[in-house]
Parts: sequence; C-alpha cells; structure tokens
Amino acid sequence: MTPAWRRYVRPQDFVWLLFFSALAIFGPERAPVVLISLVALGVVHALEPHIGSIAALVLELALCYPIIYPGGISSSYFIVLVLPVISASTNFGLLGAALSALAACAVYLSMILLLPFRNQYLPGEERPEVVLRALFFLVVGFLTAQLAQASRNEARKSQAAAEKLAEANRHLEEAEAQVRRTDRLAALGQLTAGLAHELRNPLGTMKTSAELLARKVSSDNEIAREMAEYIQQEVDRINSLITRFLDFARPRNLRLEKTDLHAMLDHAIKLFDREKSGAAASVTVFKNYSPDVPPVRVEAELMAHVITNLLSNAAQASAPGAVVTVKTRLANTADGHMAEIAVIDRGSGIDPKQLESIFNPFFTTKAEGVGLGLAIVSKIVDEHGGQINVESTVGEGTVFRVYLPVAE
Repeated sequence: MTPAWRRYVRPQDFVWLLFFSALAIFGPERAPVVLISLVALGVVHALEPHIGSIAALVLELALCYPIIYPGGISSSYFIVLVLPVISASTNFGLLGAALSALAACAVYLSMILLLPFRNQYLPGEERPEVVLRALFFLVVGFLTAQLAQASRNEARKSQAAAEKLAEANRHLEEAEAQVRRTDRLAALGQLTAGLAHELRNPLGTMKTSAELLARKVSSDNEIAREMAEYIQQEVDRINSLITRFLDFARPRNLRLEKTDLHAMLDHAIKLFDREKSGAAASVTVFKNYSPDVPPVRVEAELMAHVITNLLSNAAQASAPGAVVTVKTRLANTADGHMAEIAVIDRGSGIDPKQLESIFNPFFTTKAEGVGLGLAIVSKIVDEHGGQINVESTVGEGTVFRVYLPVAE
C-alpha cells in the first residue's frame, strides 16, 4: 500500500532537497536573503504538482534572481537556474526547453547590468566563462527534453503493449471458455444420444401396453382407464423430451446458404410473435438494424430457431409490456469481421454465478424447464462457425450476442 506522504512528496524531491542543502551549507554567500530564497525555491519545486508547472516555472525563475544577485555575473549560484530549465524541458518538450533556457540566460546575463556604471563591461578573461554558462543552460534544456521525449515514447509503447496483452488475454479466456463448453456439449451429446435411443424401445412397449389395457378394461372400471390414459400422456411427454435430447445430440448436415440477415431476423420475430403466450404476449420487439451488415452463410430455419429461443427467454425475463431489442452491426472480432446480433432485454438479469453454466445442458433456473434450450442454441451457433456470449446485470437486464461469419 502506498504511504500517505507519497501523494505529496516525490522521490526526486529528496534529491533536490539534498542539492539545495549543499548549496546553503557550502555556498559562498551566507546572506539571509540567499538562504531564504534557496529554501523557498526547494518548496516551490516540491509543490509543482499542486500549483501547476507554469506557475512553478515563473516562481522558480523569480526566486533564482535574489540568489544570484549578491554575487552578480560571477556568482557560483548560477547553477540554480538549471532547476526551472529541467522542469520546463520535462513538462513542455523541446519548445518549453528552448524558452526556459532563454529565460535562464536572460536572468543570468541581466547581472551584467549590475556592474559599476563606469566599468560596465566584462574583463576579457571572464567573457568565455559567461558564454559557457549561457550555453550550459541551452545544452541542459535540449538534452533533458530529448530524454523526457524518449521516456514518454517508451511509456506509450509499454502502455500499447499492455493493452494488446490484456486484449489477447481476454480473447484467450473467451476461446478457452468456448472450448470447454464445446467439449462438454460433445460429451453430453454422445451420452444423450445413446440414452435416448435405449429409452425409446421400452417407452414404445409401455405406450402400446397402455393402449391395449384401455381397450380391454371394462367401461365401468374408471380408475384403470384413467391410469391407462395417464401412462399414455406421460409416455408422450417423455417421447417429446427425448426428441429434444436428440435435437441437441444429433449431428447436423448444415445446408449453408447466403442469407440476408435482416430478412432472417424478421422471419424469426414473426414466429416469436405468433407463438408467444402468457406474460410474454404483451412484450414488444424493437428492431435496430445496421444497414452496413452484409449477408451471412447460415441455414436460415435453424438460425431463426436460435433467435426465437433467445427472444422467448428475453420475454420471460421481462415485465409485462416491456420492450426487447434486436440489434445488428458489423463487429470486428478476433476472427475478423462478423455479423453481430444482440438480443437485449431490461428484465431481471442473471446471477453472475450462473453465467458460466447457462449454456450447459440440463442447467435451468425455470421451475418447469429442462435446460436444453440455450444448450441447443449454443450448439447450432458453434456448428455455423459462430460465437455466442452473454452479458448480464441483476435487476438491469441481459444481452445475448450472436456472432456469425459473413458471406464472402
């Protein structure tokens, strides 16, 4: 955990504090104004993040003047002018370096005006020293700006690399989840297919026996006739359930055709409107189609089944009279450009703990559900070379996104 003092004091401020302390202790001038100005200069530099770089630069240049003033053009304290030059070069780039270096030169060279009026010139042996000091500010500003720019470039490259790595990790996690889901579906599909075929033979025998029993039982034996009818009804219900199992397990020979996505969605929405009942009957479907979505290669009837299933789930999760949105767009995914279909509701949402399991066979949150609807949907989308994922917030709603390869 970062200590509280780190929010106000930077590590480099200690270096500058050591520098100003050395100037105060070993410097040639011990005048109070010099010592006070040195302390103020250190404080201003430490407060730079809080008062702003421009204000700190102006104050630093102003404080450098009384520090250099007692020694004039020959003052050993000329070195303090490096501080505003470095600050400006770091914060404002090459232009800031040039302007701050020129300002430092101006402050330093203004000390020539303090020479005695009658001797207002520099001795010949001091002129090279003055020129070298002025050039020193320019070189320091230029090199600092170059180093700061290189540091910023490296920081940008590191940030870009980190973002790419995070994106790659996200895609990898999605791919791993897809592979796990596919493996589970394949294993359960094989198990379901074998079990369903084994169950159908005894169920056929049970139904035939119940029908014979109903015909042979005398008309006055109401209990026996009623039991025979119950047996037939339950056998029919189990047969229907087995048919759904086989729909999930049976490998399909897809008849992929170039299909207009929006026409397929309109057909699916009409099927949903015709079949909806109960609380879902008052739900309205709103279309938000993007005109730039190209055709897709799908088996239209199967994909319409996917959409009606998603619409049915969205309607059941929504309040009466709610709106379910079907939205399309051309999405840029890890597998290239794909057509995205989003089914959006503002219903009860899904518990985050259940999101990983909702595409698993036999997982359901409905009291009378079997848990094969979304498993079949996921299998159909996978067989088309597409992807399906879900985003949900409890109490706010759910978005199912189906990605389909576009037709060449």
